[in-house]
Amino acid sequence: MAKKNKIEELAIFGGASQFTTPKPTSNLVRPDFEGFLAYSKKIFHQNQYTDDGSLVRLLEQRLANFHQTEFCVAFCSGFWALALAISALARKGKDEVILPALTYRRMADVVAWTGLKPHFCEVDPSTLANSAATVAPCINEKTALILGVHPIVNCCDVEGLVELAQKRNIPLLFDSVESVYELFAGRKVGYFGHAEIFSLGASKLVNGFEGGYLTTNDAALAAQLALTRNSGCNGADNVVVAGSMNARLNVIHAAMALASLDDLDSQIYRNHLRYNTYKRLLGSLAEIRLLEFDENTRPGYKNILLELLDGWPLTRDDTIRILNAEKVLARAYYPQPLHRKKMVYCHVAADLPVTERLSERFILPPCGHFVSDDDIARIVELLSFIFTHAEAINDRLRMNGVM
Repeated sequence: MAKKNKIEELAIFGGASQFTTPKPTSNLVRPDFEGFLAYSKKIFHQNQYTDDGSLVRLLEQRLANFHQTEFCVAFCSGFWALALAISALARKGKDEVILPALTYRRMADVVAWTGLKPHFCEVDPSTLANSAATVAPCINEKTALILGVHPIVNCCDVEGLVELAQKRNIPLLFDSVESVYELFAGRKVGYFGHAEIFSLGASKLVNGFEGGYLTTNDAALAAQLALTRNSGCNGADNVVVAGSMNARLNVIHAAMALASLDDLDSQIYRNHLRYNTYKRLLGSLAEIRLLEFDENTRPGYKNILLELLDGWPLTRDDTIRILNAEKVLARAYYPQPLHRKKMVYCHVAADLPVTERLSERFILPPCGHFVSDDDIARIVELLSFIFTHAEAINDRLRMNGVM
């Protein structure tokens, strides 16, 4: 469709949408089908479709090598990787897990599921992540665990959090779902803290349909979690860990993840091209800031994150509604800080003004496998049109009762 010339042509006001096919924000990269098929045939010929299959062990070894760690333990989902790691690492007799409020919408729910209490901390406005400076004031005699969460672009304060955790003798777990590819201080993300958690969901950098994994250099922790995910069994029907469950990664998911690993470098190359297109085209729109990747970390460029600056004349939520109507499936980052959502469990939260301010400013625009350079050009053009006609758009939204 041609570019918009007047606000009546916006889809939110009844016009035709900019795109006929929705443009998503998720990665959604499928690996080479023949590669996936080749791994899958190994499963078929080995007649082993469940339990600790050879493909799961191969995936764990490759991921450990990739992250430069001693051990990798794969799980059926990132949820179970996170929940079981929290349970294993939390200090006994303590019940608070320190985590940022500006993060994944279910993070606090996972903590609560383990029987522990979320203690929300501020974030550093320069990284949008928690840091030693924001975590330290929350540490008390009840602290069981520090959960360092990498933001969707770049990394959190790895060095500071590691030093703080060591100094205060508190376990440190990283949620590194969005930082699979990055380096920090010459080491791959995955090497730090007591353990790090990753996802193999279909929208992630390594697509295993579904699944998750943990990396660690702690042999005892790796052995404990391998038993816990395996119904607590060490061999056939030999239950050695009570209260465990089946959280094993199915071999077909391992086959998909292995095929994705084979294609990872070419995926990063394509992601980088899309990022550069956004960077080039957004240079003419001063009221929107593209969060740039730190090239020194060798990032994966999976996500694109935009900040609406003070000069942007619409609210973040109105901007997203307009874009969504055009089938530009932009999303808020994050729509609600966790300390402000309704919770049926106990939690600890002071005033978090930085988090609340930042939670209203960021947008994830379309990116990934189903977004082309031409699509990006049309999205940026649409943003420019919205800015230019903002006064009339705001008036129309008020008149229509949309605001």
